Amino acid sequence: MKKWAVVGVLGCAQFVMVLDGTVMNVSISTVVTDLGTSVSAMQAAITFYTLTMAAFMLLGAKLGDVWGRRRAFVVGSCIYAAGSLITALSPNVQLLFLGWSVIEGLGAVLVIPAIAALVADNYHGADRVTAFAIIGAVSGAAVAAGPLIGGAVTTYFDWRYVFVAEVVIMLAVVACARIITDAGTRQSARIDVLSVALSSVGLVFVVYGMLQSKIWGWIAPLATPEIGGVPLAPLGISLSAWFMTLGGALVAVFITRQRRLAEQDRAPLVDVRMFSITSLRSGLSVLGAQYAVTAGLFFMVPVYLQMTLGLDALETGIRIFPLSVSLVLFSIVGTRLSHRMTPRAIVRTGQLLLVVSAVVLLGSATSDLRNGLFAFGMFLAGSALGLLASQLGNVNMSSVSESQTSEVGGLQGVFQNLGSSLGTALIGSILIGALSTSFASGVAHSDLPAETRTTISAATEQGVTIVPASTVTAIAEDAGLSDEDARTLAQIYRDSQLSSLRVSFFGLILISLLSLLFSRGIPTEIAVRRRASARP
Repeated sequence: MKKWAVVGVLGCAQFVMVLDGTVMNVSISTVVTDLGTSVSAMQAAITFYTLTMAAFMLLGAKLGDVWGRRRAFVVGSCIYAAGSLITALSPNVQLLFLGWSVIEGLGAVLVIPAIAALVADNYHGADRVTAFAIIGAVSGAAVAAGPLIGGAVTTYFDWRYVFVAEVVIMLAVVACARIITDAGTRQSARIDVLSVALSSVGLVFVVYGMLQSKIWGWIAPLATPEIGGVPLAPLGISLSAWFMTLGGALVAVFITRQRRLAEQDRAPLVDVRMFSITSLRSGLSVLGAQYAVTAGLFFMVPVYLQMTLGLDALETGIRIFPLSVSLVLFSIVGTRLSHRMTPRAIVRTGQLLLVVSAVVLLGSATSDLRNGLFAFGMFLAGSALGLLASQLGNVNMSSVSESQTSEVGGLQGVFQNLGSSLGTALIGSILIGALSTSFASGVAHSDLPAETRTTISAATEQGVTIVPASTVTAIAEDAGLSDEDARTLAQIYRDSQLSSLRVSFFGLILISLLSLLFSRGIPTEIAVRRRASARP
């Protein structure tokens, strides 16, 4: 048992890293009310939590090489605990953003790459495959437990207690870290500050542009911000498009700089030559797509369940539970299947199941989310995600040499969190954009008086905010509408929320289909052997 104590400590840290996001998702409506904020603000907080990790994960991995992986793990755990404490005590969304989205995210960029590298340091051969499977199963357990833990604590106590518990767990992890062996050789290389700036700013610009597209428009400018009365829409193009374009250009410059640093025998932030390894490139791409689907699903479903159907956090967690159970179950199944099937076969099966699950969930999208069909769709989605989780960590780590496990751990963190950020931003943008479009169309074609339609159209010209459907009637009456018109408007709003959910599910189908293109390079050998060197 002593042999597995190390993965137990690392697994506790991994559990907290994954738990955090699922708790916040099922608690959205309660946090919105508690902090006097909006769903859009919470979408931004959720997006920037994962974006902070994606933007600085490579730096965290490099610091692990310089400081030592165990030291980075301990320092990151302490920072994460501090952020959790600030989040637990936050009186407003601004302080929550600081504690959760920023400080916790910065702690995680040290912890997550170190977990992957320390597993590789402490286990070898079949034990390593088992250890990575355990970490994957722990992640699945956190996904499974997160909605129920968050839902129960939020409903019967206070969502803040979850973050207090995280403080306690991370301090316990720090206390037990001495049993972990750090076999990596510390590097004395200097960290290239320009590389850090290029990668972090580039990723922030791309995701922020996508996040704001629901307000500013994707290409044609909508609610354009102004300075001194002058609209900020260069050459008549939305700021979102400019942010994403500039961000993409900065990422391209970052990649070029990494190649140049490597050619000059200077230490790059990440050795981009590793991307010539087909199995690694495919594994990371599928990982990013998997987390994009997961994050999108975990954002839009709780929003609909709570804002449209009026479910509380615990009821929301129960509705999500079929996904959680099957994710854990099929993480174990996938590990067992790895002795009989190739990684590519298992990954492709998971991807196809993900497409089928998205189609089933689209079919379940009715006013009350058909209980049986929706639960089946969530179970299929969890099965797919479990199969993927059982394979991708070992595929990626087995693609490189021992000396590059920390870098690959960082890259995994980047792709996981960038996928999550893009999934939340993209699906959130689709959800809110579709809501605005559907609501405007519903009002225009309704039986409401012409004057009322004109007034509503003018009031919602800059977009429609997600609010509890049960409050729309009262809001409309306060705005001067008659009882009958207020009820009509509330029904239009409910129908629009359902329509936007369907459009979002269709978006998940497209992302799932696209991810099939990424899995062509997943290994076809049952036993994935570690390369002697990552140099192509």
